[in-house]
Amino acid sequence: MPATFEFDAELWEWSARQDSWVFVTVPQHISDEIDDLIPNPAGFGSVKVAVRVGSTEWSTSLFPDASSGTFVLPIKKAVRTAESLDAGDVSSIWIEVVHAAQ
Repeated sequence: MPATFEFDAELWEWSARQDSWVFVTVPQHISDEIDDLIPNPAGFGSVKVAVRVGSTEWSTSLFPDASSGTFVLPIKKAVRTAESLDAGDVSSIWIEVVHAAQ
């Protein structure tokens, strides 16, 4: 059975590159569950996922955030445009872990 998660999160700009990088923070309890599913993540600790925001779906990766101890999810510009979202907005997020330990 695939591991899927839903949550609401606020979009935020990465302070190092406010011109293009917008993320949401995956809640701690979901990040912990994903950590349990993926004992040996890919490079940089990333985890491949399928994502849906509104009616827009795409594939990407979650990335570990050392400062919060959670994963962060990049929300690309095409998605933000299609869903009329900007930094500071709250959106419902659906993710499915694509590659979990067997």
